[in-house]
Amino acid sequence: MDQIGWVIFLVALLFSVMLHESGHFVAAKRFGMKATKYFIGFGPTLWSTTRGETEYGIKALPVGGYVKIIGMTSLDEVDPEDEPRSFRQAPAWQRLIVLAAGSFMHFVLAAVIIFGLAIGIGIENDNTTQLGTVAACVPQSATALNNGAACTASDPKSPALLAGLKVGDQVTSFNGVPVSSWTQLENVIKDAKPGSVATITVERDGRPVTLHAKLADVSGHGGYLGIAATTVFQPTSPLGAIRYTGSGFAQVITGSGSALAQLPKAIPSLFAKDRSQTAAGNVSSVVGAARETGQAVAANVGWQYKVSFVLLLIASLNIFVGILNLLPLLPMDGGHVAVVLWEVIRRWLARLRGRADPGLVDYRKLVPVSFSIFLVIVFFGVMLILADIVNPVNIG
Repeated sequence: MDQIGWVIFLVALLFSVMLHESGHFVAAKRFGMKATKYFIGFGPTLWSTTRGETEYGIKALPVGGYVKIIGMTSLDEVDPEDEPRSFRQAPAWQRLIVLAAGSFMHFVLAAVIIFGLAIGIGIENDNTTQLGTVAACVPQSATALNNGAACTASDPKSPALLAGLKVGDQVTSFNGVPVSSWTQLENVIKDAKPGSVATITVERDGRPVTLHAKLADVSGHGGYLGIAATTVFQPTSPLGAIRYTGSGFAQVITGSGSALAQLPKAIPSLFAKDRSQTAAGNVSSVVGAARETGQAVAANVGWQYKVSFVLLLIASLNIFVGILNLLPLLPMDGGHVAVVLWEVIRRWLARLRGRADPGLVDYRKLVPVSFSIFLVIVFFGVMLILADIVNPVNIG
């Protein structure tokens, strides 16, 4: 099952890459630009075919992809007859759309996944009164309870077990007080005195059942029944799904900003034994994400949790990649966007001063900056991959 998770993640990753490149490709074609190559992967070509003026193919290393649009920068050599269809000759607004189209496709994919998840499987909710666990015994202390200590032969049976509570029961009232959330149920249990007999009404197989349990006294905790809630998935309305999608985007954007800010501080702890307890536990590579997918698929949990976890992970990855690509740093798309915007500003300032259009930015001056940033990105990427291989952070 773990291998299946890896395959699912890799297929999803390649699909995301294809969508990203398709965004650039379709936008460029729509504006009449000449795109000569559309490839998935890098390195030696495994397969390719030419349709019209474009060569489509697959490379040996499935770690990305690219679309070649002629005349992307002032450095590119373009045949005179093709110059009118080059990227650099297009209006600035068209170039900006082409550059942003890759990230836009990531955002669209993530939105479709999150929205579909909320409508189809439902939103995860662990604040319910449906029982997911009925404890077998009474823990000896609050510390043992909090640490999940195993039962011993001398430990008395839990009040919930003696009362006949079962996994799947939906608690509807406790001592005559109606409850509809786990928070409410916890509060009324805390208010009950240890040793008192509580009346508990549950819904079981569509029928109400009334049970009685004598609460145990756990040192440092108080009254103890011995139950825990389960996580349920509740489908929502289209409007609720839209709100859930917006909330998901906000959480990933905030988390992405925090992870990027912590990255320099996280590097020294990537190979530490306590990595999960440091900033390095919050950053990961595609290897780490693939491992998490494998662990989720192999976990002994319900299919809804597995599907939800994997889909949300893929959606989060797409949002993160979309944001990363828009950072104003060469050689990423956002860096090229910044160059186009600077050309627009320079042209506007020149017009105000009555001067000639300064034209395209000289990319020869940007090559050292672009190469330096590329090396930094490669360094961080390699470090994260190595850490996720030799010192992984496991989920669960």
